[in-house]
Amino acid sequence: MDFGLFIPQGWRQDLTGIPTAKHWPLMKELAQRADRGSAFSSIWVYDHMHTVPEPVHEATHEAWSLMSGFAAVTDRVALGQMCTCMAYRNPAHLAKVATTTDIISGGRVQMGIGAGWYEHEWRAYGYGFPGAGERLAALDEGVQIMRDLFSTGTATFTGKHYQVDGALNYPLPTGKIPLWIAGGGEKKTLKIAAKYADYTNFDGNGEEFSRKSAILAEHCKQVGRDFGSITRSANYNVVIGETAKEVQDRLDWYRAHLATTVSQKAADDQADALARGPLVGTPELIVERLQDMQQRGMTYAITYFAEAAYDTSGLEMFETQVVPHLK
Repeated sequence: MDFGLFIPQGWRQDLTGIPTAKHWPLMKELAQRADRGSAFSSIWVYDHMHTVPEPVHEATHEAWSLMSGFAAVTDRVALGQMCTCMAYRNPAHLAKVATTTDIISGGRVQMGIGAGWYEHEWRAYGYGFPGAGERLAALDEGVQIMRDLFSTGTATFTGKHYQVDGALNYPLPTGKIPLWIAGGGEKKTLKIAAKYADYTNFDGNGEEFSRKSAILAEHCKQVGRDFGSITRSANYNVVIGETAKEVQDRLDWYRAHLATTVSQKAADDQADALARGPLVGTPELIVERLQDMQQRGMTYAITYFAEAAYDTSGLEMFETQVVPHLK
């Protein structure tokens, strides 16, 4: 199993209380820590502009700016976004941005892409908020444009949502930029993934993951794609401790931390949801649950540690007591 690590960028209130001048040094150090070690194959950020669980006046650093920064200060880890929202950037321009970042990194960019969902920031930034069908249709068109620009250096495409006429993308990426299609929509998103994805990313709970995998396999059959050629991944919030008390202490910290900037109800809802996650518990329990997921075909776990900017002890425990059992 491969592992990725989300670097705190503020979106999930994971830089709150830290002076702005310290944000980049801290993010850079966590990225370089992952790069120096052997536990993580990749580092990740989210593509958002407004915080969750409520939009507040706290930092949220832009994803592709961070990609370029990480490209310049790391040497080994792959660089991903979970996931880039298609509508936030013209796909031809996005392909150019990703290609330049890939060249800076020496060929380490992963192209995470999805239809988008965060209505508040869509409307705030002037993108409107079309229905799910429209967003997914735009995703399908945009992926086709990016795929052509990555592989041939040129694209001409006339669609309902995007039109390009001889768009050029030179130089080409250092190597093949893998496409990660994120989302578990069964009729459309997984069908788009069957057509174009090198990697998928959807529900990380056992039975639901297996069910969506079966649907993806059927879509692959319908479009003539080898299901086994697609790596299936999932995202996980990790709350780890040697004892139940240590785990609860981390959850209590998270609840109190969120409550400094958002409503108590939002903090409670988020903390309760975090506590119900599959990777909450002792190292032994987390290993057992990941081994079960591995048997179901999930071979790439992308992990998030809410406290990483403030305390790396949970991250270290995961690196030393979980990863060796699965790599």
